[in-house]
Amino acid sequence: MNRWQNLRTNVFRASQVEMARIAGVSQATVSRWEGGTQTPLSTALERIRAYARRRSIPWDDAWLFE
Repeated sequence: MNRWQNLRTNVFRASQVEMARIAGVSQATVSRWEGGTQTPLSTALERIRAYARRRSIPWDDAWLFE
C-alpha cells in the first residue's frame, strides 16, 4: 500500500470516489496517484487539507513524503 492509498483508507476512510470528491478530481486521477503515475496538484492538496480541518481529521504533511 503506497502513501496515497494509506492516506485515503486509513486517515480519511474513503473510497477512491469519495477521495476524488474531497480533492475535486476524478476517480481515475486518485487511481493514478495511488499507482504512482501522477502526483496531486497543489490545489487538490489544499482541498484535502481543508477537508481534514473541517472534519477535525488530524493532518501531517510529512505523510506525503515518507
